[in-house]
Amino acid sequence: MRKSIVCAALAVVATAGVAQQGAGTSAAPTKAETRITKDQAKELFRSVDEILGFVSKDTGLPIEHPVKRKMISREEVNKYLKQKFNEDEGTKRLERSEIVLKKFGLLDRDFHLQSFLVTLLTEQIAGFYDNKTKTVSLLDWIQPEEQKPVLAHELTHALQDQKVGLTKWSDVETPGIARDVQEDNRHIQTDEAETAREAVAEGQAMVSFVDYTLKPAGKTLLDAPELLDRFKDAAADTSGSPVLARAPLLLQESLLFPYSEGLSFEDAVLTKAGRAAAFAGTLENPPSSSFEILHPVAYMSHAPVPVLRLPDLHPLLDAEYTPYDVGVMGELDVRILTELFGGQEMSKAITPAWDGGVYYAVQRKSAVTAEARTSTASLGLLYYARWKSAAAARAFLRMYAAELPRQYSGVVRRDKDEANASEQIYSTNEGDVLLSISGDNVYVGEGFPLALSRTLRDRVAEAQSSGPIEQAAGSPAMMPLHDPALALSRTLSSFGMMKAAMLQRYTFVQRD
Repeated sequence: MRKSIVCAALAVVATAGVAQQGAGTSAAPTKAETRITKDQAKELFRSVDEILGFVSKDTGLPIEHPVKRKMISREEVNKYLKQKFNEDEGTKRLERSEIVLKKFGLLDRDFHLQSFLVTLLTEQIAGFYDNKTKTVSLLDWIQPEEQKPVLAHELTHALQDQKVGLTKWSDVETPGIARDVQEDNRHIQTDEAETAREAVAEGQAMVSFVDYTLKPAGKTLLDAPELLDRFKDAAADTSGSPVLARAPLLLQESLLFPYSEGLSFEDAVLTKAGRAAAFAGTLENPPSSSFEILHPVAYMSHAPVPVLRLPDLHPLLDAEYTPYDVGVMGELDVRILTELFGGQEMSKAITPAWDGGVYYAVQRKSAVTAEARTSTASLGLLYYARWKSAAAARAFLRMYAAELPRQYSGVVRRDKDEANASEQIYSTNEGDVLLSISGDNVYVGEGFPLALSRTLRDRVAEAQSSGPIEQAAGSPAMMPLHDPALALSRTLSSFGMMKAAMLQRYTFVQRD
């Protein structure tokens, strides 16, 4: 969803730093902490240049100038995080993304996303490189040997910043809300680009992290490819993070996506095309979608990325509704949604059959109070998806229909109103729901009056048959991203490296 809704939210978290090993569930430590000594601090300061040299050699990214460094306390980290969370543009997008995520059923209606993310951040963050000040922050309560692998990760971001200017390179989103059909489709075409870039940045940093931890053994990830899957398996263990362990599946998957799948993507390019292509190459010509991150061969072969289109729906909607959100329901979103609704086996069976998806959300103009505007009942939502087979489309529709009673109250199927076997019509506490299937295409309309929903369905279906599928674009001139899962990831990754994404892998490598 634009920038993968999911990844836009989690991005706020990730560009702030690295994870603290063994952190508790709040900003305050559970027992008295031991600060590092002055001599240890001097050693850590000296190690920055040494590790920067290692990272430059490992990635092939040149050192244009030294990296500033400073030592900070836990209190200063918490102050920084709170300020960044209040000011970051990604957190502002959360207010809109959260309602759409809840409408889709990806978050419970009573879940408070922003407050949960603040708690998650205070547990996870342990150090960071700040793009604006060009400074890497060292933590005065973490022992130097524990911080050095994290520094390899963060100093990779410093070299990326010197190469392409990370703030501008990462922030390619078009501001504002799409107001006409041209803007709708421009948003859709560029929806996941920012998330894909985040996965590149974090994936490269993860390669440096892994290679630094393997340094004593004289190996690199390229020398020991068997470690890749073991790293990814270790990442699924949330036992070291009490807050993350109780997070919704959406947050867990979105948080790990840039690190886990970014690492896989970079490893694939590194193995197939070499160091220059994997680092400088993917920075200069980044992928444009989660599809390419999940399928590196598609990126390397310049294969078309499935992108559906929207017709001009504004004449049908603008009298009663205000445009709210538009974007791609990408492969990552589908993977999360199908696992949440149908379990892992269902997700594994259905997700590979995804062949494109688009959504459009509008808000009733009658929702004038703050309470009304933050309710899912104020939204009308349509979702149109194409699958690689009619069987996959039917399986997805059955799964989605079975989930409706968990999303709404008062769900009643209205068989007599259904025009034929291709339709399922329901009454809910938030209005009509229309589920419809035609061959390998599925339409979902929620919160629209039935007659309007049918018209929207027909218009969207006609638009798909009126021309060739377009390829997702990565041009930095326009980039509005809101792919549900990826929007969250992007928001969280703007805070820095996360413990769950990184230090579990560190512990894993140390065991070997």
